[in-house]
Amino acid sequence: MAPTSTGAGEHRVLQMPAAADGAGQGQVVVVVGTPEKPLNCFVRSVAVMERVGNALGTLAFTWATVVLLGGCPTVLRAVHDFWFATTIVFLEAARHYFRMFSRNNKVDYRLFFHTRVLLLTISRLRFQKITRLLDRALGSKQVFWRRLMLNLCMVAALVLTATVHDHQYYRSFVIAYQASAVFVVSFGNLQIPAAAIRITLSLLRLVQHDYGDEDDPNNPANANLAPSLNIFYVMVLGQGTLYVIACTLEIFSFISRRSLIRRGGFRGQWAVESIDLYYSYALEKCMERDVLAPKKTSLVRFAMDSLNSDSPKMQLHGIRIMHSLLQREPARTRLLSKLTTCAKTMATLINMLDWTSLEDTTVRLSVAVITAEIAKSLRVVTIPGTIQVVSTLLDDGNQQKIGNPLLTPIDSQEEKQDTVSDNGNRLETRDHSTSNVIIGTQNTWVSRCWERIYEFWPVPQEEPLTEQDLLPAVGMSILHNLASCDPDNCVEIIKASGLVVKIIGFTNYCRSNTMYSDTQRKVLVSSSLKVLYRLISVEGEVGITLRHNVCKNPFLLRNLAEILGDSMRSQELRILVAGILRNLAIDVKTRQAIGHIKLIITRLMTAFVTPDGPSSTESDWLLRKVSGQALAILAMDSVKNCLVMLRETRHVFVKELTAIIHVYRYRFVAASLLRSMCLHARPELKESDLKELSWEKSIFQPPTVTLVLERVMVVDGAELDILICLSSQICKAIPEDFTREMEDGRIKDRFVKRLVDALNASVEPSPCCPGIRRAILEQAVIMMEYDSRYASCFSDHGMAEAVSLVEETALDAENYTLFLGDVGLTEGGEPLSSVVARAKELLAVH
Repeated sequence: MAPTSTGAGEHRVLQMPAAADGAGQGQVVVVVGTPEKPLNCFVRSVAVMERVGNALGTLAFTWATVVLLGGCPTVLRAVHDFWFATTIVFLEAARHYFRMFSRNNKVDYRLFFHTRVLLLTISRLRFQKITRLLDRALGSKQVFWRRLMLNLCMVAALVLTATVHDHQYYRSFVIAYQASAVFVVSFGNLQIPAAAIRITLSLLRLVQHDYGDEDDPNNPANANLAPSLNIFYVMVLGQGTLYVIACTLEIFSFISRRSLIRRGGFRGQWAVESIDLYYSYALEKCMERDVLAPKKTSLVRFAMDSLNSDSPKMQLHGIRIMHSLLQREPARTRLLSKLTTCAKTMATLINMLDWTSLEDTTVRLSVAVITAEIAKSLRVVTIPGTIQVVSTLLDDGNQQKIGNPLLTPIDSQEEKQDTVSDNGNRLETRDHSTSNVIIGTQNTWVSRCWERIYEFWPVPQEEPLTEQDLLPAVGMSILHNLASCDPDNCVEIIKASGLVVKIIGFTNYCRSNTMYSDTQRKVLVSSSLKVLYRLISVEGEVGITLRHNVCKNPFLLRNLAEILGDSMRSQELRILVAGILRNLAIDVKTRQAIGHIKLIITRLMTAFVTPDGPSSTESDWLLRKVSGQALAILAMDSVKNCLVMLRETRHVFVKELTAIIHVYRYRFVAASLLRSMCLHARPELKESDLKELSWEKSIFQPPTVTLVLERVMVVDGAELDILICLSSQICKAIPEDFTREMEDGRIKDRFVKRLVDALNASVEPSPCCPGIRRAILEQAVIMMEYDSRYASCFSDHGMAEAVSLVEETALDAENYTLFLGDVGLTEGGEPLSSVVARAKELLAVH
């Protein structure tokens, strides 16, 4: 059983809380499904009007150039229709001109539908000569006065333009146009003045309706002129009207955008900027495709496209949207399915982990969280350098490297002031790289009006980072998920220089060379223990190599002992430590090395022997069980470790075990330890210890030997293997009591038959209990050696044929008592072939 609690390998980083019911101020309303659907529908409505208007414009452009200007230019009145048609044609031609140099309608849309020019552009001009003069007069730091003077110069230029001409009509036109330009540009949309010109010119001519040459009404060229002009002006009027409606709808698009922010559970100013960009993205997607074509536009696709762009700003928005989408279903599932099938996007994510500047901390955290999710299904060989980049996250541990002063390198810079990097525990939420990027919030009176409107519909504030938001912790979460995904990933982790050392370094509870708080230390220790447990749990040859690399660290066992002995800390950490010790003890040499640290065995014994209390939790039960498993592995084939355990409890360990074996959740752990005590510590066991095996504790707790024999009748697999091994040692230690139990309980025939049947049923031993046939034969040999009558009983139940079958089908794997995957780790005492020969010899006598 894995010693980790629910959620192993995951960390609380930048988590967004689930939304509560209601939509009060500051709350986030999270909608299950696709929260962007209403906004997409709104965008399609605007796009359809734009596209229909474009179609009318194209038709009017063709009609004017072919029918009017091309067919009857001589009869058009020069004062009105000719110049009106020419103006409209050139206005439409300008839009077509920009479209020719683009593959889609993006340039056309950006120029006419969402562009700020004119006043804003002029206000941002440098005017180098004026600036130098103002700097001399006011000083370079007088920014406010310099900007005021420049704006006054701009206004003076506009006024001068309106007054230089003597003609009253021209002057009125210039003033009116400048006034309308100021109003229109405040909206940041050139579509409105263009539409206004279309509507004004077309209505003016449709109302007046004085077409053609009045001096020659009989001219045949005037015959179809009026219908042609009516058709033209109606199309232009329709185009302008549709543009005005679309622009009006676009002005109120903030309602749909703000609704998406709240429905999607987004927070902070970055969410406003990101959704504004998504709105433009969705509108451009609709404008660049056919009107009736399916629109596959979503936040997931926008986030991925933004991440794959060359713009750092767009990449940041893509990362933040991805991180937010990961907090809810089904967006999380859709995002992960898309990411895992796009190698380019994953490579971009991995590369962003290598950003090392201080202002990139928040971004790296978000990228790391996303990468941790992808790592659950990522093979690092597909993206070279992944492990090396992830390893850099563990360098953000703000620890000072303290070296031996006698071994200081000759190029050391110790004279300089050491700068301690605090990337890992920075609690700031400001993102410097995007602090100056505000979409559509220019200081105009219109934007100020919208800000007042926005105040009635506020965006929930972004949650600040906490002490648990640490880059090294998320980095170890990535490693944990990679190791869980594919054994080949573990090979890459082994190859990464110094990575295992970094992981083990965070297991030190009492590191004095860091600036971490106690809470942060706990997070980092927990993260390192989780990834260590995952690595040393790998099966096969890769697992052996990983455990070897971990075990050779000289500080690991000391750190584990400190954590295990700190009862004030989290039970989860102690469970992880017990599980790590258990898995490390699989290796014989490591088993002996752990035994040399008496403190480890002492603390494992304390955790296992301490009885459950009335207020015990599942964590308490799990800690006790895993500690017992670690002790059982340490006791295997180790006389020294068994003696340490026996002496640690002042020779009452057997008594403790005979009580624990009656508790089902610890039964097989206690049985394995009892077997090891009887086998390896027999010289130090007292008579009272042996009697504990046959004494009746109470009417509810029968003798241990009775319990073992009864359970052998009903269990199978590894549990049967453990109990038979114990019953063999009980038979050898107290044969009289064992025989008496068999006779008094009238179970001899049933017990013998059970052994023979189990032997025949185990022709193909399982990796979980490879030595079960050897254990059964050892039990039979001990019984027959003690009393020859057992030989006759075994013969009567077909033991001779069963032994012959074992001899014919024996495998080398059956000489091991412990397997992990397909690799045998612990060899048994006597080879199976020797046990078979001894059994045949005893059976042959009878």
